[in-house]
Amino acid sequence: MGVIHGEEMVLNIGPQHPSTHGVLRLKVKTDGEIISEITPVIGYLHRCFEKHCENMTYDQVIPYTDRCDYLAAMANNFGYVVAVEELMELKVPEKVEYIRVIMAEFQRIASHLLALGVYGLDIGAFTPFLFMLRDRERILDMFEMTCGARLLYNYMWIGGVSHDLPKGFVETAFQFLDYFEPQIEEYNELLTYNKIFIERTADIGVLPPDVAISYGVSGPNLRASGVKWDLRRNAPYSIYNKFEFDVCIGEGGKGTLGDCWDRYYVRMLEVKESVKILRQALAQIPKEGDVHQALPKKIRPPKGSIYSRTETPRGDLGFYIVSDGSPIPTRVKMRSPAFTALSVLGELAGGWMMSDVISILGSLDIVLGEIDR
Repeated sequence: MGVIHGEEMVLNIGPQHPSTHGVLRLKVKTDGEIISEITPVIGYLHRCFEKHCENMTYDQVIPYTDRCDYLAAMANNFGYVVAVEELMELKVPEKVEYIRVIMAEFQRIASHLLALGVYGLDIGAFTPFLFMLRDRERILDMFEMTCGARLLYNYMWIGGVSHDLPKGFVETAFQFLDYFEPQIEEYNELLTYNKIFIERTADIGVLPPDVAISYGVSGPNLRASGVKWDLRRNAPYSIYNKFEFDVCIGEGGKGTLGDCWDRYYVRMLEVKESVKILRQALAQIPKEGDVHQALPKKIRPPKGSIYSRTETPRGDLGFYIVSDGSPIPTRVKMRSPAFTALSVLGELAGGWMMSDVISILGSLDIVLGEIDR
């Protein structure tokens, strides 16, 4: 008996659909419920980030970096100021380095909590989202306590940070970590090992390591495919070489290595490792030191260029900066880890059903502000 082929249909998911994680349109070719081809259509959130940078002074660029990955603004600040400091050969005080790592790791936890909670929501689990959002709010309270902002911070400056840690911050942070660690096991009971969640994510959207590398995928999405690569360990910046932590990789725990469940679970494991780093950093942070001590009076990097990379919650964030010796950069190019993650969607989604596309897209943890720029 011959194979019966239905009529192919082209559908649009988004740009308003809530499960597209931003203003994204997916152009989907289907034969019934089966996806034959999927093309992401981006640009709805384009804000000329790189062109703005070429018309602003180096320090004025920092608030614009906040608005790229707006769910990990501290990490974007960190990546940019590290690049400019390398270009200027500027050494920052040890206390500033500790504060930056503390903020970056709290931001990693906050970002992963939203990613994991919303991923459960995509698949139909409402309660874990509320629990994770509740705990994320406590981290945002600490950010607000430090610099007055909850989402977009302009906190890390070239040569320092905008505010020293307020009185009582370290004690508040330890109290949060003591409360938070047991919550991770509760998340696992609610969502990670939930039978329905496993059926919706295990063996679906498998990303082989060679495909991930060829597309330039990085961060948790790459590590979930079994590739042990983390810039904090493999190419340490700031003071990450002072801390003990593990690089979490996927192991095919509930299905095939590199599936949606692995990508979810690697982020859950990373939350635990961030707690480990935070406990060490909070215990070791110097009590004395002026966080404004190394702020340059004039920010005029010498002529030249630099490419600098940092590990954000979504992966390898790169800044390529070209200086002509003036206070305004000639060129700022940002390498977005979410852009490469979205690029691989077509490889992952072909042959799956429409409902599985939502599972696959959610597991990649993209942010459109960073993709469109």
